[in-house]
Amino acid sequence: MTAAPEGTYAKADGVTYHYLDMGSGPDTIFLHGGGPGCTGWSDFGPVAPLFAADRRCLIVDILQYGRSEKCRITGPMWDFHAAKTVALMDELGVAQADFICNSWGGTIALCLAARYPERVRSLVVTGSMPVFYGPLAPLPEGGRRGRNARDVYYGGEGPTREKMRELITRLEWFDGDALPEETLDLRYEQSLDPEERALAAMSDSPRGDWQDLTAELGRIQAPALFMWGREDAFLTPDYPMMLARMVPRGNLHVMDHVSHHLQEEQPQRYHAVVAGFLAGAAPSAPEVG
Repeated sequence: MTAAPEGTYAKADGVTYHYLDMGSGPDTIFLHGGGPGCTGWSDFGPVAPLFAADRRCLIVDILQYGRSEKCRITGPMWDFHAAKTVALMDELGVAQADFICNSWGGTIALCLAARYPERVRSLVVTGSMPVFYGPLAPLPEGGRRGRNARDVYYGGEGPTREKMRELITRLEWFDGDALPEETLDLRYEQSLDPEERALAAMSDSPRGDWQDLTAELGRIQAPALFMWGREDAFLTPDYPMMLARMVPRGNLHVMDHVSHHLQEEQPQRYHAVVAGFLAGAAPSAPEVG
């Protein structure tokens, strides 16, 4: 993990986004997960240069994270994020994009693909929970494991570097011994952001109302690849198999010896699989003759 490049700010439908713009080629939007201290660069920094070799990579800090605006959200949360992401695309002149997403960001992208199908060329989704049930229902801890982890991290004596290490190695990485100190530092330092801590301390729900997207998944027209870690600490591969069946053009790839952050633990392997999927999902060029 290297230091994040200098980013750019854009105003979109009344909110301010921070994002990184790397490479050239097909527009590709990266949306990160919802863990404490997550940013676009913390989640995709190890793999972004591989994609930037032949793609324009827009690595976004989603709202309430990183350097993007820490606005309070009311109403259905995924609808809110999807609409604001489309507004950001409009501001950046992106008519249609491929989406590469982890966890929280993947659910945003699935909602966006259902609501605004013309804006999505293809989807790659890792470790997301867009529906509240599964083949092995009930989901672990009722699907609240991530929220509980956030409460524990910010509770008690508050954030510490060792609590961040424990969170990442228990829930996000399969091989905790391989976690780079630079990644740990990046996440921990971002988690200390005063506005992020203020959101975590609010007794009401500043993140909006939770939505189940069961009814929406069948409307997604874009080809979708669910990339899953065989040892994912949140949801076993039975769950994305169900999702792949619910999305009309859904596919599933399960990778061994990784947990929730495949793109960080195994960036070369992750890129190889995703790049192959994106190449196959791209519209065919018209034949000349």
